[in-house]
Amino acid sequence: MKLLMRISAFLIGALFSAAVLASAVVESLSGDVRAGATPQTATALKVGQRLTAGSAVVIGAGSRAILRFDDGQAVLLNENTEFRIRTYNFTPAEPSKDSFVFDLLRGAMRTVTGALTSRNPRAYALNAPQATIGIRGTDFMVAIYNPAAVSVIQGLATVSNAAGLVAVQAGTIVSVASSTTLAIATSAAALPAGVTAGFSGMSGVPMAGGAAAGTGAGSGAGSGAGAGGGAGAGAGAGVAGGAAAGGLTAGTLAVGAAAAAAIAGAISTTDTTQSTTGTTGTTGTQ
Repeated sequence: MKLLMRISAFLIGALFSAAVLASAVVESLSGDVRAGATPQTATALKVGQRLTAGSAVVIGAGSRAILRFDDGQAVLLNENTEFRIRTYNFTPAEPSKDSFVFDLLRGAMRTVTGALTSRNPRAYALNAPQATIGIRGTDFMVAIYNPAAVSVIQGLATVSNAAGLVAVQAGTIVSVASSTTLAIATSAAALPAGVTAGFSGMSGVPMAGGAAAGTGAGSGAGSGAGAGGGAGAGAGAGVAGGAAAGGLTAGTLAVGAAAAAAIAGAISTTDTTQSTTGTTGTTGTQ
């Protein structure tokens, strides 16, 4: 009897640990979607499957997936994309321990933030080879085509690298040529056709962030239709909430110290002195 009790306690503990370590659930997918410790060892994913920190997610040609993280944020991965969950710490009762660090190594993605927005937005960092993107309550898209482009649909994002920090407001697209070049304003018309099409497709997929989910496996499958068919539906949706028209309103992009005034102190002065270098300098404290 004692042995059985010990075995039961061990199994319960192991299951609990696995639940705590899990970060996200595959809410929907279409096509070739794989994950593993490395891209080379990645295996096919299924809807409802859980992912942990350290997982590399690889999206094949003509494929797409939506991941729902335990804090409620949704991540849409477009075709020909490689994405890594580098660090994911979410403790509902202790916001100060939050740490969400992701790597976008190639391809394109869209993120709609969740509970992190009101808890600890500085805990978030998305690393691309050209820059690190931070958030202040945001729905944004990123595409890597060397350079990289960041399109903000709603809220505010920060784009920082060794050259400095740029605050990007809704309806704005910026381009980042390298990890040592400051992000500059651009338009959808100036982007390659494939990037514009990808942004239009992703912006048309129904997505919503929210409060801490923690139970994404059961609710995710129902919203999967958009993941497979979003490219066509999104074609008329525009890029970044109107930026596809090619016009960028003066003042929608602020650099360095001016950004702090533009967003009424949402970014502290420490942000203007921070320097990051893409995929090699990740702290999650933008």
